[in-house]
Parts: sequence; structure tokens; C-alpha cells
Amino acid sequence: MEFKPTKILVPEYSEVNKHRFLHEIYSLRKPAVLKKLDLGVCKTQWTVDYLSRKGGGREVKIHVSEVPQMDFLKKNFIYRSLPFDVFVHRASAIKHKEFFISEDEKYYLRSLGEDPRKDIADISKQFPELAEDIQIPEFFEKEKFFSSVFRISSPGLQLWTHYDVMDNLLIQVTGTKRVVLYSPRDAPYLYLSGDKSEVLDVDKPDLVKYPLFSQARRYECTLQAGDVLFIPALWFHNTVAEEFGVGVNVFWKHLPSECYDKTDTYGNKDPTAASRAVQILDRALKTLDELPEEYKDFYARKMVLRIQNKVYSTNFE
Repeated sequence: MEFKPTKILVPEYSEVNKHRFLHEIYSLRKPAVLKKLDLGVCKTQWTVDYLSRKGGGREVKIHVSEVPQMDFLKKNFIYRSLPFDVFVHRASAIKHKEFFISEDEKYYLRSLGEDPRKDIADISKQFPELAEDIQIPEFFEKEKFFSSVFRISSPGLQLWTHYDVMDNLLIQVTGTKRVVLYSPRDAPYLYLSGDKSEVLDVDKPDLVKYPLFSQARRYECTLQAGDVLFIPALWFHNTVAEEFGVGVNVFWKHLPSECYDKTDTYGNKDPTAASRAVQILDRALKTLDELPEEYKDFYARKMVLRIQNKVYSTNFE
């Protein structure tokens, strides 16, 4: 079965200030590419040599994969540590003289807090000498800030489709990156396992195994160096680094702080009310197992209808 998805282009906006962002873009709760923002000197400064010199020899934990498509569900990668300057040079190359798995292996850095179990990623703390080069758009109140994640990807690297529970700006400082997004409304077609989709190849999906995936509406954009992508909470996204790329993700709390899990340092745990609801649902489904199949089917359908009638929004797109 040939897969030819209809692509919806993510709208672009130029020279956006905070007022325009909040009133014209943010309230729509849809992805948007923001162009021609003042991001500081990082756009011109962050070459491979500059990054390796400024970042120095500190150890960083990285993902290493033999194939371009990293799969977090099947864990088709290994974790390794390298000095940052060595890592940057390796990640920027297509072939490697020194490697862990193969000369074609791909690298991915997602910065972490000093103690990932307790500390959030914050570029100003983990990479202060690089943080001074970048000017993060002040489109949200400072007290809403959650994290700023420094990312570096090998050319060709594709990351799994997933959603985040907080709003974020993906700042593409260098390189080009293709981003494919899906609306939260299309979750039924994405074959979810937690916050991730089982469909790894969004360009050539196995429609025999994942037949409903063809119904998901595909939003797409290509970020050039200096572009910023606004990704609202719960929007699924899949990225491909078309070139060696460096970026920074900035996450902030769209909901009141008490809605989020206080032990979450990555920003990927569902809101506490959602987690409680899922636990209750799991108990309800387990209870239904006590019934004969015909009754179980009937009452499960009643539950689905009740959820649709009581919870589903008719306004949200």
C-alpha cells in the first residue's frame, strides 16, 4: 500500500514580538514557525570549532545508534560518554575513524541536569559559556520557565514521535531540521505507548501493522538556522536533522504549577490529574475482566460513549 500523506504546512511568522506571539499565535494552540528573531550571536558563533573550544573536555552522556532512526521504545541505541569537544567533532562527521558500534553511527546529545534525578536541564547552568551567546525569546513569564535543553544531532538523525506536556520553543540555532507534527486529536491513529508512537518511520509506515496511521493529519515544516518552532503541549512531533544541527528547547509551564508532577525533571510526565485518571481507568478495565466477554464488550462501549459525551471538546482542534 503506497503512503501519500497530505501535508499541512506549519504557518510562518516574521519578526514576532511578545505581544504578537501571545495574541495572534499562542492562543491558537497550533504549531508556528517564527522567523527573523534576535537570538544573539549564537547563529554565527556556534561553529564546530567554537563549540568544542568553549564547551571544553567535560564529559557528556550521549545516545549512539547504528541506524539513523532512533527508537526509544525498542532502545535501538546505547548510552556512552565522551568529552564534549570530542563528541562535537564526531557528531558533525558522516564517517568516523573512532567509533563505538560502526563508522556510520549517529550521535545525539540531550543535555541533563547535574543530577538528572533531581535537577532540570538548564543551559545557563550546564553550559554557561554557551548560554551567554543565545538570547531566548521572552514570550512567557519568567516564573513559568521549566527547562532549557541543549541538543546536538548528527546529520540524518531521526528522533521518535512523541508529545511533551509543556509548551516549548524549539530554537534551531545551526543546521536544518525537518519536523513532522500531529494534532493531539489524532492520538487514536498514532499507536501510542506512553507518550511515544510505535510508528517509527512516519514517511514509509507499515500500514499493514498500523492501518489507522494513514488517517493522521501530517503537519510539516523545515527549520532553517535561526528559525524557532512553537510546539504547543500535547502536539506530537518527529524530527530529522538534515544537517549537523545544534538547538535549544525551552519549556515552560502552560498550566498552574500544581498540575505537574513535582518529581519530573525531564518534563515528560503526564499532569498528575491525568495520571490519576489513567490509574482509575486501569482499575475499571481490570474490573470488567470479571464479566463474560459479551457483557465486558457492552459495558466497555458504554464507558467509551460516556467519556466521549462528558469529556471530548467540540472546540479544540
